[in-house]
Amino acid sequence: MDGNDPHIHVDSKVLQSDAAVRNVLASTFGLVGDLPSHVTTGCGLRAPYAMTSPRPDRVTCLPCREHARREHLRFAEQVERLSGMPGSTVSPAQGKLAADRHRDLARRFSDTEG
Repeated sequence: MDGNDPHIHVDSKVLQSDAAVRNVLASTFGLVGDLPSHVTTGCGLRAPYAMTSPRPDRVTCLPCREHARREHLRFAEQVERLSGMPGSTVSPAQGKLAADRHRDLARRFSDTEG
């Protein structure tokens, strides 16, 4: 990646935030792993982790915004489908709430004013 890239990107694994996983491990087991210094972004570049954000209002790279939008829509459909299956530990109502939240995030990533 060119050191002059001014854009804020989104991690290609936007739904698997390393910081969130790190916090769960730290609170559960007292283990803390280092965050990566560089990550692959939604647009395919390698960028410093510090130049990424999961927040739609911060991401300025348009291909990354589109990647995040697709990922949140895909996840919303998956959660809604799985919550309706027999034996699911997530109720259909809970699944709908989670799906609605991810659809809202997808909509916010669609707004190109970010």
